[in-house]
Amino acid sequence: MKDVQKRALQVVVAVCCLVPLLAGGAGMIMGPAMVDPVAAFSRGLDSHFRYLSGLLFGIGIAYASTIPQIETKGRRFRLLTGIVLIGGIGRLLSVIVIGSPSGSMIAALAMELLVTPSLALWQLQVERRA
Repeated sequence: MKDVQKRALQVVVAVCCLVPLLAGGAGMIMGPAMVDPVAAFSRGLDSHFRYLSGLLFGIGIAYASTIPQIETKGRRFRLLTGIVLIGGIGRLLSVIVIGSPSGSMIAALAMELLVTPSLALWQLQVERRA
């Protein structure tokens, strides 16, 4: 049973890693035009957006690095989850201050505040069973 749980977690994490890898990669290449064509004309915003996209891409790589031995990578997994959760809190603050963004940004918020912490709890369960 624990091997089934471990394998299922590995598959789900692998699929979920596609989100930061694809979004981060696209953000690095496209800059803020990825979400708002008007924002593409601000050099400071462009630089900041591409930097943060690179961090997102790196987070995806770091999560992917936990997959092969996911039952032993709890500390790394939880650190990454904390980073993502803090980013999600920042995004939630934007919703409170500015208002609701596009559907893709709401999906990202759900990933950051719900899915990622749920995966961390699942990883902890797999780790404890191992």
